Amino acid sequence: MAEINGITETLAAAAINGETSAAGAGDSDDVVTPWNVQTKSAAGVDYTKLIRLFGSQPVETALLDKFEQVTGKPMPHLLRRKIFFSHRDLDQILNVYSSKKPFYLYTGRGPSGEAMHLGHLIPFLFTKQLQDLFDIPLVIQLTDDEKFLWKDLTLEKANELAKENAKDIIAVGFDPEKTFIFSDLDFMAQEPSFYRNILRVQKAVTYSQAKGVFGFTESDHIGKVGFPAIQAVPAFCSTFPFIFGKRKDIPCLIPCGIDQDPYFRITRDVAPKLGFCKPSLLHSSFIPSLQGAQTKMSSSDPQSSIYLTDTPAQIKNKINKYAFSGGRQTVEEHREKGGDCDVDISYQYLTFFLEDDARLEQIRQDYTNGKLLTGELKKELIVLLQALVQDHQKRRAAVTDEMVEQFMKPRKLKYDY
Repeated sequence: MAEINGITETLAAAAINGETSAAGAGDSDDVVTPWNVQTKSAAGVDYTKLIRLFGSQPVETALLDKFEQVTGKPMPHLLRRKIFFSHRDLDQILNVYSSKKPFYLYTGRGPSGEAMHLGHLIPFLFTKQLQDLFDIPLVIQLTDDEKFLWKDLTLEKANELAKENAKDIIAVGFDPEKTFIFSDLDFMAQEPSFYRNILRVQKAVTYSQAKGVFGFTESDHIGKVGFPAIQAVPAFCSTFPFIFGKRKDIPCLIPCGIDQDPYFRITRDVAPKLGFCKPSLLHSSFIPSLQGAQTKMSSSDPQSSIYLTDTPAQIKNKINKYAFSGGRQTVEEHREKGGDCDVDISYQYLTFFLEDDARLEQIRQDYTNGKLLTGELKKELIVLLQALVQDHQKRRAAVTDEMVEQFMKPRKLKYDY
């Protein structure tokens, strides 16, 4: 999804205080923007404080109980463990589903490089689980236009990267009959409703509002100012008439990182003014850098990331060499005092990718009481990620250009409206 410089802590803070500085400039030590995540805490971002700053709602046990009651199925482990920890109107989407009314999923990817990493994979794995669970359409936006505006990329290169990233996304296993993937650069020329809804949003948001939220300055070119509307409109079903016909009343659920929330706060603000449904959101926490939870995994730092192109040997070497440990200085001290799972990166990664709750809990207990050593914990993660990445690579190798064209062709999706 998009990357904007200088986003404020919250829209509320911007509106009340007129702030235009980066997130974290207030009473928080955390910096959370679509382009930068940093914290001074070894345990990572304080998500409880972030919920308060962003004004979202925590995913609480009662809501999870409702989720399982309404769906009649076990929830995805990323939701059960509250890795998707925050929401906006998830309860309303559950009401829509229980009333047997339609809704759809929307998520996206900003294609800045050919190689995606594990952090990029998280929202797509989760979205795939939601698509299977609810059996509904999904639209995936590739913001190649945004990368052209913010990065040192040509239009042609940005579009090429979008097609390459689409192969990784398709390899997750989305249903081709229920999934539409689109590049902004291509879709703008294909579907008039896309541009028309963009114009509607752009007219409804003042420059003062955009500046307050995103911190635009006089040196920013006008392409940046106009971009947030482009990320907003896939949340409106009328953007996709070939899927939803003439309907304007079908809401969507957006799984995304919490850093993307300000875009959709604007979207939710303008939606009723334009006669559209407010999107609901589920926000994920960040998978941390290998070196520690002070920053998130980054495409630009190979030592911080495990790429979907890494070999088994590279995965093993990165984890053994760079994964920050919560263990003690000596084996004797570790056996006596145990390790700290709150800061140990290998354990944190297991919470994202190991679906077996009982096994994860056993690892936590054994590491905490000193029975499991750091090297043994890292081995658990290495074996898991080697298998996960190799399986992904096999599926991606089977994705042809023809399959990409199929997913990216505007068409009617298979769905009971």
